[in-house]
Amino acid sequence: MNLPYFIAERLIRGRREGTSFSRPINVIAIIGISLGIAVMIIAVAILTGFKKQIREKVVGFGSNIQIVNFDSNISFETAPIHQGQEFIPKIEKIPGISHIQVFATKAGIIKTGEDIQGVVLKGVGSDFDWSYFRSNIVEGEIFTVTDSARTDKVIISKKISDMLKLRIGDSFAMHFVQDPPRMRKFTVSGIYETSLEEFDKMYVFCDIGHIKRLNNWDEDQVSGFEIFIDDFDRLDQITALVRDAVGYQILPDEEKFKVTNIREKYPQIFDWLNFQDLNVIVIITLMLVVAGFNMISGLLILILEKTNMIGILKALGSEDITIRRIFLYQAAYLIGKGLLWGNLIGVGLALLQLKTGLVTLDPSSYYIKTVPINLSMIHIILLNAGTMAAIIIMLLVPSKLISRITPVKAIRYD
Repeated sequence: MNLPYFIAERLIRGRREGTSFSRPINVIAIIGISLGIAVMIIAVAILTGFKKQIREKVVGFGSNIQIVNFDSNISFETAPIHQGQEFIPKIEKIPGISHIQVFATKAGIIKTGEDIQGVVLKGVGSDFDWSYFRSNIVEGEIFTVTDSARTDKVIISKKISDMLKLRIGDSFAMHFVQDPPRMRKFTVSGIYETSLEEFDKMYVFCDIGHIKRLNNWDEDQVSGFEIFIDDFDRLDQITALVRDAVGYQILPDEEKFKVTNIREKYPQIFDWLNFQDLNVIVIITLMLVVAGFNMISGLLILILEKTNMIGILKALGSEDITIRRIFLYQAAYLIGKGLLWGNLIGVGLALLQLKTGLVTLDPSSYYIKTVPINLSMIHIILLNAGTMAAIIIMLLVPSKLISRITPVKAIRYD
């Protein structure tokens, strides 16, 4: 028979059914733990949701990994490479790679009446994965690219649409500064909106055939390859495997390739996202400290309230560690009750935001319209287990107060 557990259970039952001096203190401790775990769940859900959505937006425009000509600079006027590369079948066999597609980019200027706007024309082929942009289309539809004929249809962002007053079905001229200067007419097929303003005001998507003709490239020449992966956490590992598959050409007449991933291409965005982790660490630390001090005060009140009982147990021969376990069992019950209510509150509010998008954000500042939520069972389990363990450890020190209580004084304690 577990005597400390038995006594703790009777004390908890008696406190629940009757009244005691420590009951209000225990309620405050439970409320503190509940609010703490609720805030931690919401903070982690918002942070991971925010990072996930921003990552998906950036990857949607530029893929996880790119292979381009080594001579290409940071501008959008790229040096071409041939489409039929020997390393492509090797890359396709790398575990974790979900899709490979070709692309081409070219800077241009859109002119409509009195309005002009500099943009990047991104050419896509028949192998382009439209899933990301299809989910972000607000008007019109995606155009179809075929290998047999070029289409003059394009999709533009709502930002460009509003700036240049372009609507579905409208035609516009795009001018390209080169020798000799060239112009192409396009028709708006669809309008997308990702709220990632830096990219929305930049990219116009067209048939890759137009860029090949504008640059006088051969039919099998492109700006590069875009590679998508299943797990972003393996980005650096898969990037290294892709670099190994591409290899390093050393002969003068061979094409030389550069492999970059999205984190290397946009370090400022990902550094900013990583900086958000610090905010959550501070919140979790503060919540643990508040919950811990609440429980410490609650445990001390429990010990003081039962000083007479402690003296009797010691007089009967109980060891200090046995008596400490009685109070730690009671503390664990209070912590568990607080965690239960905290989980109900935290998960409930997170689900409410996830389903309704009740709390909105300014897209120009945060790149998204509503507060994002990413509920992960692993995160919830780790937060609960970590909170329980941290508070129990913090309670070991004040529970040593029991060893200072002598039976004679404790029995006379009133």
